[in-house]
Amino acid sequence: MGKTARRGYELDDIAIVPSRRTRDRRDVDVTWQLDAFGLELPVMVAAMDAIVSPMSAIALGRLGGLAVLNLEGLWTRYEDPAPLIAEIARIEKGRFTACLQEIYAEPVKPELITARVAQIAASGVVTCGALSPQRAVELAPAAIAGELDVLAVIGSVVSADRVSKSKETLDLARLIRELDISVVVGGCASYQAALHLMRTGAVGVLVGIGSDASVATRKVLGVGAPQASAIADAAAARSRHIEETGVYVQVIAAGGMRSGGDIAKAVACGADAVMIGSPLASVLDAPGHGVCWDLAAAHPSLPRGGRVDASIDASFEEILLGPSHDADGRTNLIGALRSSMALCGYGNVREFHKAEVVALRQSDHS
Repeated sequence: MGKTARRGYELDDIAIVPSRRTRDRRDVDVTWQLDAFGLELPVMVAAMDAIVSPMSAIALGRLGGLAVLNLEGLWTRYEDPAPLIAEIARIEKGRFTACLQEIYAEPVKPELITARVAQIAASGVVTCGALSPQRAVELAPAAIAGELDVLAVIGSVVSADRVSKSKETLDLARLIRELDISVVVGGCASYQAALHLMRTGAVGVLVGIGSDASVATRKVLGVGAPQASAIADAAAARSRHIEETGVYVQVIAAGGMRSGGDIAKAVACGADAVMIGSPLASVLDAPGHGVCWDLAAAHPSLPRGGRVDASIDASFEEILLGPSHDADGRTNLIGALRSSMALCGYGNVREFHKAEVVALRQSDHS
């Protein structure tokens, strides 16, 4: 009697309903616009040290995606983090968290932030880096000095209205006003939270609690929201924001997507793009060579999430663009999105937002 809970839906709980028409998949447009930057693929690659290095960021950018470099990660703490990543990959799982915490205890070096961003910028691709809300004001100037194009302010939960009695808090709206670059913020998982983040002036809002560690965040903190419902709520907030300001803010689904079908359902629920991480762990050219871990896994006092181990059997191009040689939807993710849009009769991402979705019975999830 004292508490109610509305029904929420994960991506696995829904399916997309085809419309009355179909299209040729070659006519489907999956490009998207993030502020001034036109991108060929509606994909951001999560700021995981074992997936996004300066070199892999360049490779992913040339494929049409947008890789997010962790500006507080190993690549900005160490001149050469490769041996440390190899050590993390070898360590037995029982010692993984303690090892990670020890390695990440090394201070972030602003000069390395500038150098890493400049390395990516020199290739001509769009540069994007992630900072935590706690250190965004302090470290953003070093990233901008390296010609950063897009700053992602990322936390398990990021709010536009943070309250603290003990220390000064981040004023997101002020930070965004003062920075002469595009800013993406998140995560969030509700209509009100997404709307408040949009009102800060961010060009994009990340939707999802804890990114790829969402299950661990829910287990450790009890905090979370089903991803399909969270995306739909954020899309509703975007509509409200357009009514208020005339400004379209990109909704980026972050976490919970493992296959092309998951990405298609995220877009059908209202996402303009998706952020993926662990599906790319199996890439030979990724720094982790088959392993990855989430941003929260190295938290010094309350780590969340473990190591993901994957067999090495693909390239970035095969996972994103194909060709696919398996039938489980793990490769050619964008080809699957194109096919889904074509089967349902939609010509571009924003049109696909209009697609009908239905809830599945528990026995239908397979």
